[in-house]
Amino acid sequence: MKKAVYPGSFDPITNGHLDIIKRAAEIFDEVCVAVISNPDKNAYFSLEERLQMLKEAAKDIKRVKVDYFDGLLVDYAKQKGFESIIRGLRAVSDFDYEFQMALTNRQMNPKIETVFLMTDYKYSYLSSSIVKQIAHFGGDVHKLVPRNVARRLKKS
Repeated sequence: MKKAVYPGSFDPITNGHLDIIKRAAEIFDEVCVAVISNPDKNAYFSLEERLQMLKEAAKDIKRVKVDYFDGLLVDYAKQKGFESIIRGLRAVSDFDYEFQMALTNRQMNPKIETVFLMTDYKYSYLSSSIVKQIAHFGGDVHKLVPRNVARRLKKS
């Protein structure tokens, strides 16, 4: 059974993230979308809110579960039995950072592979930061995020 983890802050989850989740679920037997619990980072949404939004957005995708972790990703992956780490790439500019992280993770645990998935071209410009900025100024985000997230952003 091939198990993978897709880590991130998902603050909030976007349609680009959802695209990666759906495609990863077609490749792996189990995909865990793991929200990073980092108390030092000022998240827009609480950990509980992010978990709830993710669970609702991914509820119809088979072989996907949602969890959270703190600490080192490779420790979490080893503890949960994940063989692969999924990372989404939007543009070449993402690759440098992601490549460094993949090599660092490999150095810490050579048994865990990093798998890069390119997001669909229609989401290549999209980030959680952009979504939050648009929502903050009252812009329409319904084409950028799952429906449940758009509703939550409109309330905040």
